[in-house]
Order: sequence, then structure tokens, then C-alpha cells
Amino acid sequence: MGGTVVDNRLLLTLLWGGVMIVLRREVGDVLRGHRQAQGRTLREISASAAVSLGYLSEVERGEKEASSELLASICAALHLPMSQMLSDVSDRAAQSEAISALATLPMSGRADTLVRASAA
Repeated sequence: MGGTVVDNRLLLTLLWGGVMIVLRREVGDVLRGHRQAQGRTLREISASAAVSLGYLSEVERGEKEASSELLASICAALHLPMSQMLSDVSDRAAQSEAISALATLPMSGRADTLVRASAA
């Protein structure tokens, strides 16, 4: 696991096979997916979770890293167990890792020459 400093913030990242997985983006995608699957708006969830609409939007877009307390509040507003949200994030990371592993192919029969395709 590696860390990356961007805008003076430490981002939680997972580096595997050339694909960098930014966890805050995966968390945001999972939260947005659950909200949209329920047919609910940002405004509804932000009111229920007691978080500003703008901040919730930034979390969903992966621009902000939410604290564990805020994630618990958002998950509660979505009627989504935090363990399920984390499991969904883990599944997405595993899929990205698998795609990265498949995208590394030998070229011209030479095992020392590899072609890497980005799955991001």
C-alpha cells in the first residue's frame, strides 16, 4: 500500500499492478450508486445525514475523504450497513486489481517485455 500527497492531503491509495485505486473515489461511487438505486436525491440524503449538500456531493465525486463518523451518518441515511458499503468498495478494488493483472500481457513471446493497459 502506498501513499500519495496531493493538495497537502494524504490520499489512501492502493497500488497494484500499475493501477492506482483511490479509495475516496471508490467510496463515493458506491455511496452514489446506492443513493441512485433508491431513487433518492442528494438533498434528501444530506438532510437525513445532517451533512451539507455540497460536502456530500464532494464525497460522492471522490473529492473529499469523509471521516468514519460522517460515513456512518451517510450510510445510516441510506439504510446501508457500513460493512456492506466497505464490502462493495473492496469488491470494486478487487475487480480493478483483476483487470490490471489481465492487462499485463507478454509481447512477441518475450516474457521480459510487457505491455500494460490502464484499467482506470
